Formats: sequence, C-alpha cells, structure tokens
Amino acid sequence: MSNLHSQNVASNVVATTARLHPASTQSAEFAPIALFVYNRPEHTRRTVESLRANELAQHSDLFVFADGPKNETAAPAVWEVRRFIRTIGGFKSVTVIERERNFGLAASVIAGVTQLCEEFGRTIAVEDDLLTAPDFLNFMNRALERYQGEAKIFSVSGFNFSPRAPEDYPYDAYCSYRSMSWGWGTWRDRWEKADWIVSDYASFSRDREQQRLFNRGGEDLSSILALQMAGRVDSWSIRWDYTHFKRSAVAILPIVSRVYNIGFDGSGVHCRSGTLKQPGLSSECKTEYRFPKILEPDRFFVAEIKRLHRRSIARKLVQYLRHKMGGR
Repeated sequence: MSNLHSQNVASNVVATTARLHPASTQSAEFAPIALFVYNRPEHTRRTVESLRANELAQHSDLFVFADGPKNETAAPAVWEVRRFIRTIGGFKSVTVIERERNFGLAASVIAGVTQLCEEFGRTIAVEDDLLTAPDFLNFMNRALERYQGEAKIFSVSGFNFSPRAPEDYPYDAYCSYRSMSWGWGTWRDRWEKADWIVSDYASFSRDREQQRLFNRGGEDLSSILALQMAGRVDSWSIRWDYTHFKRSAVAILPIVSRVYNIGFDGSGVHCRSGTLKQPGLSSECKTEYRFPKILEPDRFFVAEIKRLHRRSIARKLVQYLRHKMGGR
C-alpha cells in the first residue's frame, strides 16, 4: 500500500511539470542533484554558488524543481527565482522543472526525489536555504557508493548537529537513528519503501514502547510526527525518519558538517529571525573518507543527538517546518 501511494503521488505531480535544458537520461557516474526552490532569490543564489564551487559540480547533473506561487503575493519573488535558475551554469547539465501550481515543499520533494530515483537509481537533495562545503558532493557520492549494497542504510547526509567526535574515533562518519534532511541522499530501493500516509499511525500513537524506540533519534521525533498527522506541519522529513525506524534502518551522518542552514534569518513567512546552533561550514576538501563498517549507532552519538534534540531545539525545528509549510 505504501509503494502504491508513493507512485500515485509521483504520477500526479510530475505530470504537471515543464522541463527546460534537458539532461541526458543515460546513467550518470555521479548522483544527480535535486535542488528545490520557491520564492527566495538571494538564498537560492547563495545556495547555487556554494554548490557550484564543489569540485564535482561540473560532473553532476542538476535538476531544479521550482514550485508554483501559493498566491499573488508570492508570485513576483517566484518569477525572480525562475529568472535566476534559467541562467545557472557550471554543472554537467541543468534541467529546470517549473511547477504550474503550488505543491508545497513536502509534495515537491517527494515527487522530485521519486522522479530522479526512478531515472538514476539514487539522488542528492538540497533545498534553497543551504550552503554546502567544497567537498559536499565528494562526501555524498562516496557515501552513496559505499553503502549502495547495504540495505540497513536508508540515507546519507552532509549535515550534522553533533559536536566533535571523541579523539580516538577512527571514522569520518557515523550511524544515526535520526536522518537529517539538510543536504542528503538516498537510493531508489529504499526511498520507495516510505509510507507517506503513515498508515499504522493509530497503533503507533497508542504504543509507548514504540514511541520510546522512535525517540532514540531525539525526544522530539514522536511530537513532530504527531503534529504532521494532525495537519499542523507538512513535513516529508519526519515521515522519512519514521520510515527509517519502521524498517530498522539508520542514516549515515558526517563527523564534520558539510552543510549550513541559512534559513533562520527571518526571511521566511513564518520563521522569526534568530540563531540555531549549528556547526560552522567546513572548508576542507577531501576526496577519500573513512566510513564505519559496523552499521549500528554508537552509544556516544546516540546520547549526543538525544541531548541536542531536546524540547528547546525541537521548538526551533517545528518553527522551521511551519515556515516551510506556510511559505509554500
């Protein structure tokens, strides 16, 4: 039922897109990049500039998914973003998909990632308020290649809330119960397992033990899922987190964060200005990484992520989700 629902969502959305500057449909050496944009031209410009500065940008196919305006007020900024994205260069190819109507971020991401996963088997997803380090694409492609055959790994991310690892930790990444949606990637065979309607939520909401296990990735997870199911936020990412949990899967996160979110600057419709503590953007440009061989979350990182996702940060994350929902 979950696969059928996902396919229906994808077919309904992709049918309304218009494609410009099409890329080759042949298999690509590096994962295609899905960039989701809407009505923030300056954020979009900075996001594209940092992504284009990546060493692998010129070898990567970029697909820009531009959502349609929610109302007449949003339209001028949406058109300004569209004028900019039609000029993007510096990638192997650029394909612009302009939505004829407003889908909202969640439906746009689900459809866009589904489209590229079906065509290429994997994808890297970036939103329009994320700056990336010079080796972001290196890290993501290496991780996607390394764990392609590991069914327990459902996603990889370039972002990490956690502070530095212990000095004797030997790897450049770690396994996490919690996935991160700010600069991430996945594969078709894992993405298609998502149940976007969360068909078993009624039983989950009555099961305290299942909620406790889900919250190993942070005590806010069950609360955000409850807001999603009540229609108070519209988040694909909390449902993707829940997919990891239901499938006994984990995510790969970097020790050094390669993504910085600039979306907490007050420019969004429902997002007040303020700071969210996050690691500074890495300036290193590595090409080789030491990835963990044991695909189980380390207790140190489990404790750190739970500590960092207590109620105070949860409120900021929910505010961010509501901003995304309200702005689109």
